[in-house]
Amino acid sequence: MSKAFAALADPTRRDIVARLSDGDATLTEIAERYDVSIQAVSKHLTVLENAGLISRTRRAQARPAHLEAEVFDLMNGWIERYRRRAEQRYQRLDAVLAEMNAQENPNPTEEGAAS
Repeated sequence: MSKAFAALADPTRRDIVARLSDGDATLTEIAERYDVSIQAVSKHLTVLENAGLISRTRRAQARPAHLEAEVFDLMNGWIERYRRRAEQRYQRLDAVLAEMNAQENPNPTEEGAAS
């Protein structure tokens, strides 16, 4: 999974992944969107392929790139576990802050009425 996250650290590769989420595409089709050489885009595709994020198959003369959704499902599951943990910590913090506030102002409505 480290290779996948490292591959997605590059904005061009993230954009390529976004493009492939719409459907398979060849190197030439992908390269049309960028102001870089076909060789540069090919290197980006190789990094994505080595990370397991895409696969390329041979169809006649073309090698269309295909997004491998399973890897993204694994990454999403990993991220979701940590998101849930963070959410639980925030909920505990909210409870502590509410308790501290209640201790500092035990009867906030009575103070407002006395003024």
